[in-house]
Amino acid sequence: MTATATAKGPGNPRKVIQGPAPQAARLRTRSVVEKTAVVREDRAIGAAAGRRTRQAYERPPALATFPRSVETNTLVSNSSLQELLCCFGQPVAGNPTQYMMEKAFAAAGLDWRYLTCEVSPENLGDAMRGIKAMGFYGGNITLPHKVAVIEYLDGLSKAAELMGAVNCIHCEDADDGSRRYLGENTDGKGFVESLRTVTEPEGKQIVVLGAGGAARAIAVELGLSGAAEITIVNRDPGRGQDLADLLGQRVKISSMFLPWTGDYEVPEGVEVVINATSIGLGDAEAQVPLALDSLRSEMVVADVIFNPAETWLLREAKDRGCTTLDGLGMLVNQAVIGFRTWSGIDPDAAVMREALEEYLEI
Repeated sequence: MTATATAKGPGNPRKVIQGPAPQAARLRTRSVVEKTAVVREDRAIGAAAGRRTRQAYERPPALATFPRSVETNTLVSNSSLQELLCCFGQPVAGNPTQYMMEKAFAAAGLDWRYLTCEVSPENLGDAMRGIKAMGFYGGNITLPHKVAVIEYLDGLSKAAELMGAVNCIHCEDADDGSRRYLGENTDGKGFVESLRTVTEPEGKQIVVLGAGGAARAIAVELGLSGAAEITIVNRDPGRGQDLADLLGQRVKISSMFLPWTGDYEVPEGVEVVINATSIGLGDAEAQVPLALDSLRSEMVVADVIFNPAETWLLREAKDRGCTTLDGLGMLVNQAVIGFRTWSGIDPDAAVMREALEEYLEI
């Protein structure tokens, strides 16, 4: 399905240009896969039209208002119904998700947009009402809104309900044309998928250092994935015991809490050690209080910190022969899950990882 436009130039008073017809009418009733096919066809037609147009004296009026991507030199679709997604948080300056997602959209042929929005706690309600009114397809929620956003949603996944926190919103289209906005938590899922690249969590004895939001998400997903036992090590006994109780009572797995005093010594039999604290964020020399001699070569040692990718803990663990896992994999995988949840399409994880490393200059 194409449309024509007219360009004028020296020696070419009337040149017919084939260009993409509006997508809106065709996309409204299509599935995600069909939408993707439509967008890819229009991108190919648009790119061909653009090459011919550059040979003319001026760009054709029908295409002049639609810019080209600097990265891919492809014509931006003239659809008035591009899907919009966003990230809400404060602060969000420097958040790499938008860069990573838009690279992935382009690679998948989706003419979608992702916006990073600074939203203060007092404006969260207005922001959520805004994305509903404008028909946003979903988005990501980061600090400090992961708990507060729940009251503005129409439902939660099992994991998000157990964690009491949301970092991903997606919607379902109802028969009446309205959209229900649902909350998910992909933090733990992203970590588990990353862990599975080196070992399966099922039946494992696992130690989680920390009891904050990341630790809570990871511990719950590990429990739901069949871990044999999870030990929570934390300085604050209240938060640590609360997480251990949640794992035992709600997730129904063996769990225990140990207070973190001095350098923690990893017991015999532990197979996976995870630093789920913020120690090391932005500081490659920050030391996790851990007895390094208790690390053994058969262990997997993971760190949720993604910048720097190689933390002090991972360097020390690698020197002792441990298998190590950095935080970049978790970040990429949770983005992959979000992308799949929104679009129904499996994105190219390699493109997302490359974009993340490029953004972080790793």
